[in-house]
Amino acid sequence: MLERFKVPEKDRVYVTVEEMRPATESIFLAMGLSDEDAALSTDVLMKNDLRGVETHGVSNMLRNYVQLYRDGKLNPTPTITIERESDATAVMNGGSGIGLHVAPKAMDLAIEKAREFGMGSVCVHNVGHMGGSGYHAMRAADQDMIGVAMTTSGSLSTVPTFGAEARLGTNPIAYAAPAGSMPDFVFDVGTSQIAGNKVRLVERIGADILPGWLAMPDGTPIMEEGPLPSDHHMLPIGGIREQGSHKGYGFGAVIDILGSTLTGIGPGFLALTPGFHLTAYNVDSFTDLAKFKSDMDDFLTALVETPPAEGHDRVVYAGLLEAEETEKRMVDGIPYHREVIGWFKKIEAELKLDFSFT
Repeated sequence: MLERFKVPEKDRVYVTVEEMRPATESIFLAMGLSDEDAALSTDVLMKNDLRGVETHGVSNMLRNYVQLYRDGKLNPTPTITIERESDATAVMNGGSGIGLHVAPKAMDLAIEKAREFGMGSVCVHNVGHMGGSGYHAMRAADQDMIGVAMTTSGSLSTVPTFGAEARLGTNPIAYAAPAGSMPDFVFDVGTSQIAGNKVRLVERIGADILPGWLAMPDGTPIMEEGPLPSDHHMLPIGGIREQGSHKGYGFGAVIDILGSTLTGIGPGFLALTPGFHLTAYNVDSFTDLAKFKSDMDDFLTALVETPPAEGHDRVVYAGLLEAEETEKRMVDGIPYHREVIGWFKKIEAELKLDFSFT
């Protein structure tokens, strides 16, 4: 994560995983989730926080989920059903449950199918926020498979190239591939120039936006660094056409097709509800697993051994910094903004829970 998104040192409160995990789990339990689903939902958020993906950890997302449960927009005890199925595919109805615990179950089904048939794809509808696509792709990588996870946003925030009105969400996608001795490759991005939740981080810490991140309400790209405007649209990856925004726009549209239209929800962004697409590739069905992981190690090592350009210390790859950050945060704790800790104290009192942070 870029330095400008990190919590300023003066505002940091370090909390260990051993303290934050039970606190978060107790909040989900108070919302009515089962023990299993509360633990799984908590695991998604904690893995994101440990990896430094704070946009999809407890800081940004947990309070949103609590409000959705309180408003009756999420079902804490969903009945998950399979509506259509073949040997290698399935369409799952999430029963209006949150994607934090529905998506892992969908990926597990994809993994099960891939183990038997080489590949497995599962689409999900009638479901809430996925909670960070990287976690679900990594679930397949943990089983020595390549995982792909994507989700439509169910809301309109991103303008198409040359557009004056939002037509897509941030539409995240993640790929995870297992390695041997090197940290796994994990590519997890939104298809907007800046992730929607990073805008919230900018707002919380008071950082400026960079040129090409956002557009004015009329679709005009904001091409000067400055404060976050109160009203804006997101731009696709690339920002403007001259910098390749048509590529981000195209990827966002592909995710709408695979997450919404293929899932049976409706015509892309017009459906205005989230849809997931999760796929697992069984490496052993394509090539020798040991050779694949050894080749991955060689590939990733060659990437990090690339001579760095002037002014840079080293070359990294997707997943490396997150693996390093996890090791660091397991020792030092997770740096939360003091405002986040204030929210935890408030919700602790409201729900009559009992947890504390040292």
